[in-house]
Amino acid sequence: MLLDSASLYFRAYFGVPDSLKAPDGTPVNAVRGLLDFVATLSAQYEPTSIVACWDDDWRPQWRVDLLPSYKAHRVVEETAGVDVEETPDTLAPQVPIIADALELLGIPVVGAPAAEADDVIGTLVHRWDGPIDVVTGDRDLFQVVDDARDVRVLYTARGVGKHDVVDAAWVRAKYAIEPQQYVDFAVMRGDASDGLPGVAGIGEKTAATLLADFGDLDGILAAAADDSSSLRPRVRQSILDSSDYIRNAREVVKVRPDLDLDAPQTLAPLSDGEVEAFAEFGKRWGLGGAADRVLATRHPRS
Repeated sequence: MLLDSASLYFRAYFGVPDSLKAPDGTPVNAVRGLLDFVATLSAQYEPTSIVACWDDDWRPQWRVDLLPSYKAHRVVEETAGVDVEETPDTLAPQVPIIADALELLGIPVVGAPAAEADDVIGTLVHRWDGPIDVVTGDRDLFQVVDDARDVRVLYTARGVGKHDVVDAAWVRAKYAIEPQQYVDFAVMRGDASDGLPGVAGIGEKTAATLLADFGDLDGILAAAADDSSSLRPRVRQSILDSSDYIRNAREVVKVRPDLDLDAPQTLAPLSDGEVEAFAEFGKRWGLGGAADRVLATRHPRS
């Protein structure tokens, strides 16, 4: 089970009241919410390994160089040459607490230089034999769905308790495309949340039709350059006008499969000492029942 950590802790933050605080007054709503997510998913799916995939760089410069608008609307300031993401004041101090909690539970927190959590997920999916469940609220990760390798996405847009199990049939039913076409589909449709403008005049239905007719963006670009193709004049011109964007955005949306990461290890039972350490951590931060519930999935006898 690969956790898109930031996607989950943002959801936890906005879904759990920020009146929940540690004894020292630090808000812990995101911590408690995320631990409940892990407990719920662990109990339901019983994963043999869990990895908390981390944004070591939420807006890598190589992606910005290809597409300057990439996540630009989320930047609140630049400090020492590093873009700072807009994050609620009461969430920021909880992020290191979340990382510590996961590590104490024996769940590795894994990131990589110049890489987002999506890239960590892409690499581990590429290197790790299935079955694999990717937990995220990010549609871009539909690109890793692969029935042949038993790779699914547990999509949390409607909430962790009401998550969708996304396989190839789900993607086909939702978008009329195959999962391996999702990157090209997203590039054409655009995504305001990531600063992807899309191709003018091309929405989801037109993008799906173009992919059905021409296979992928290479085929679509070739058809646009061919005056004898079946493309409508307006669509042809939009694609030609956006050809540089299309080529660059395609690389931006793709997740990397080639980070230097070790294969995840099988979850080992927590020792009595580790259980005690996590229980003390829970008391220190006022994590209450969330700590008990997640600990029960990692140490059923506790």
